[in-house]
Amino acid sequence: MLKRRDVHDVPTLFPLLDDEAVKPYVRERVESLEAYYFFINKMNQQEENGELISRTILDEWELPIGAITLYDITEGKGFLATWLGKPYFGKGYNQYAKELFLWELFMEQEIEVVFLKVNQQNLRSYKAMQKLSYATLANETYPAVYEQVNQSEKKYHLFAIYKEAFMFYMHEQQQEEIGELEA
Repeated sequence: MLKRRDVHDVPTLFPLLDDEAVKPYVRERVESLEAYYFFINKMNQQEENGELISRTILDEWELPIGAITLYDITEGKGFLATWLGKPYFGKGYNQYAKELFLWELFMEQEIEVVFLKVNQQNLRSYKAMQKLSYATLANETYPAVYEQVNQSEKKYHLFAIYKEAFMFYMHEQQQEEIGELEA
């Protein structure tokens, strides 16, 4: 479902990224296929430097359908950004990818808090965040971060995912699955 970013995926991902249903809401701002190759190479260098962690999201046939990235990593905290191509909206890929990625961040990397900024105009993303029981609205908990993400014209809601809350959620999910198997 997730793999390291690879320039071989650029021809499949770029048309999905360039769609008007996706493009206005992403950090991966590129205007051409060639620019996207350069962008992915740069991201891979940034990952090697510990500045970000990025994965390609795959569907059940292992085709690239989007990306998930933790940007601006400092002191065990970073900003999560996810995008999916329009044909994959509403099919559960986003939540599944988030869970896999968060597991990697919290269990294999040294991340303690993951921030998510959600454009107040992007109702689809806001509704997706409300479905995540382990995400907390953090506008007041982290006022300096909230102020930082709202310095431009665009306004954002700030959410935080704490390692402990996510691990508790995963434990509860496992207990439910065990209960269903025993029933």
